[in-house]
Amino acid sequence: MRWEGNRESDNVEDRRGAGGGMPVFGGRSIGIGTIVVALIGGWVLGINPLTLLGVLSGGSPAQVQQAPAQRPPADDQMARFVSTVLADTEDVWATVFRAQGGGYQEPRLVLFRGSTPTACGAGQAAMGPFYCPADQKVYIDLGFYETLKTRLGAPGDFAQAYVIAHEVGHHVQNLLGISERVDRARGRMGQADFNRLSVQLELQADCFAGVWAHHAQNARQILEQGDVEEAMNAAAKIGDDALQGARGGAVVPESFTHGTSAQRQRWFNTGLQSGSVQRCDTFSARTL
Repeated sequence: MRWEGNRESDNVEDRRGAGGGMPVFGGRSIGIGTIVVALIGGWVLGINPLTLLGVLSGGSPAQVQQAPAQRPPADDQMARFVSTVLADTEDVWATVFRAQGGGYQEPRLVLFRGSTPTACGAGQAAMGPFYCPADQKVYIDLGFYETLKTRLGAPGDFAQAYVIAHEVGHHVQNLLGISERVDRARGRMGQADFNRLSVQLELQADCFAGVWAHHAQNARQILEQGDVEEAMNAAAKIGDDALQGARGGAVVPESFTHGTSAQRQRWFNTGLQSGSVQRCDTFSARTL
């Protein structure tokens, strides 16, 4: 991925030197890593992944007091990378929203290590990257990228960029009111039906990540040979079926919350090829 020398975002908070928050859980967070690392936790810690997921979502928004965050050090290569990717998403989504007659409210990206307080409760590295609608921030412990590379088998800088773009996709959903409508629906349906709704939400975020890549490529030619394959590989490795299968147990489609590998690849590619927000309507699609 061509990113060196591109603009870096001012919306990055570095909390890696701060102490972690108390483990009090609040409003629901949304993330590419929640299911990923919950399932890994099931392997490594012997914890039921669905139990872990239940702890990570649900509850009501929490008030958070946080010491002022620092900017990342200028010589921190990985922090510079995520800051540059965030800036690129800002430029793309500002253009997309403006074309529709609206304005884009930029999210903030928080770098933390171990744990950190959020308006959705205590953010834990074990959750993987996630987005908190209550404070409009993306949270990531950069150690997740090592997990993505070594444990999940999805290396590459564009795979890492895809993770950020997916979380920013959840922010776009929040701005459009989609996340709120999905959350309201939780109390009116059974678990299996809500799981399907969650899959649609996650696949749309994958599609929005593809929309970002489409416009970023057209504007700045960010893609190098093999980049798209890196993102598609990452999408495959974090499909619900792949993660459940890797645990050695039964694959249970009714329990899926993020979509299969093929679905995640398909919807990322839909956004990548079309560059259209309208084409990302997973909620009206006849098939996912």
